Amino acid sequence: MITLDRISDKNIEVVEKILKHNNFDKQVEEWRELRIVDDDFDKNKSTENILTNKDLNKKYQYLPIDTKYFKDLELDILGLFDDLDNALDGWLIKSENYQALNTILPKFKEKVQTIYIDPPFNKGQDADYFYSVKYKDASWITLLENRLQLAKNLINPNGSIFVRCDYNGNMYVRLLMNEIFGVENFRNEMIIKRGYVPKGLTKQYITGTESLFLFAKDINKFKFIGAKRKIREEERMWISLDMPGQRKTHELQVRFFFGKPWLPPKGQHWGLSQEKIDEYTKLNWIRINPNRIYIDTQENEVKGMPEYLKEPELLLDTNWTDIKSYETHNTSFPTENSEILIKRVLESTSNKGELVMDFFLGSGTTTAIAHKLSRKWIGVEMGNLIAKKPEDDFFYTIVLARMKKILAGDKSGISKEVNWKGSGFFKYYELEQYEDTLRKVKYEDSNLFENPYEEPYGQYIFMKDLKLLEALEIDYNKNKVKVDLSRLYDDIDIPETLSNLLGKGIKRITPDLVEFEDGTKVNIKDLDYIEFPNGEKEDLYKLIKPLIWW
Repeated sequence: MITLDRISDKNIEVVEKILKHNNFDKQVEEWRELRIVDDDFDKNKSTENILTNKDLNKKYQYLPIDTKYFKDLELDILGLFDDLDNALDGWLIKSENYQALNTILPKFKEKVQTIYIDPPFNKGQDADYFYSVKYKDASWITLLENRLQLAKNLINPNGSIFVRCDYNGNMYVRLLMNEIFGVENFRNEMIIKRGYVPKGLTKQYITGTESLFLFAKDINKFKFIGAKRKIREEERMWISLDMPGQRKTHELQVRFFFGKPWLPPKGQHWGLSQEKIDEYTKLNWIRINPNRIYIDTQENEVKGMPEYLKEPELLLDTNWTDIKSYETHNTSFPTENSEILIKRVLESTSNKGELVMDFFLGSGTTTAIAHKLSRKWIGVEMGNLIAKKPEDDFFYTIVLARMKKILAGDKSGISKEVNWKGSGFFKYYELEQYEDTLRKVKYEDSNLFENPYEEPYGQYIFMKDLKLLEALEIDYNKNKVKVDLSRLYDDIDIPETLSNLLGKGIKRITPDLVEFEDGTKVNIKDLDYIEFPNGEKEDLYKLIKPLIWW
């Protein structure tokens, strides 16, 4: 997925090729379905509307191009970028998340700044995850533990993770996080609003809140930016400046209000520094309340009490009930995380350009907000694993569709607040699932107990799978082994496959080769060997054998 402005910045002629492409009609139809363009958008005049004298029309500069409609131009587009992975804003991955975390770990180890997850809640018989709920708590904890162990390895040393849960699981999450991340790395438990009121409750209070746990990867290196919250005008009350505890000397006790020295009440001290008092005075946030009388530290009766007006923004504490935590205006998800909640999370622990992640992506709020806030992002969502067609899978109909609209300049949520206009460049792909692998497994006919000294299960299951041989082309005359992944699946993304396997970012892709960030090269038309920066070569099949032979 890439917007026209990103292409035109590199080469306007590639935009012209897209507009003249036979499949451009399909792209326009998608824009209409997503309400990115009006129904009266004339595809026959698109070239003259989108391009004027070789210049991109600003009105259409953020139209998102999906390269699935332009496969013969895909390498023309990717070839525009000399440092491809660094040019990408994000990766959207359709996969069961345990498998996805394992797959991308070599490439993204210790590169993620902030993780936010809102896993399915520990709901027993109403659970919406594919695990046995017969042992409710144990199944849920196991689901989280396996993934959190992997996630920890993805977080960089100054990074952090947020985990959202409700009353069914908060005590388990805290203990599990203590175990995995360490008690010393616990930072906060924020209280957030519950999004709905369950029916049929008797003999108990209505549960109005949920928990959001924050853990650092390493407290000694943890980056915490913090945040402020805006308060409503009616909340800005006048507050007395006296506070408990008397200072020892007269110099420490005295403050000047409107040019006059004031001593605090006996046993008290003033709650603001002189610098802050002067600042607030200029803003008309200081006054003298004439209705207060007190005895000061010198036993004098004083008429009038200095007061200050509460600031319009306050440092955040752990009470986050001032904002919504759920909303449904972007998707049909009943538990769609609110944009303002994710904004607060990401701004408090990451900066622009840093990588954030959500591997229980759901409706896609985390990646949507990360993109609007100029963070790089990874989103993992398994969608509907039993869907037969993309149009039946919410990964495509909700998550991917939402990200396309974000690129086009989506106006919902925090867009106005952060002045979001549009633009973007990201990649989406599916990972082979364990079920897919098992369906392709083939075994040669053999006597199960042909070797009585070998463990039968290992002998049969792990030594007799023919899948590996199907992906290899063996030339006995030249003593060569070549890899042909097309024998396993159609449309395999060889560069991304190798990038994840080798743990190397992609620098550039040409019709013939993929070059990785360290200079390593692989000829993608002839998967024979891998060439390292020092010129040494190694047979490729030796490196990808574990990948093929799960």
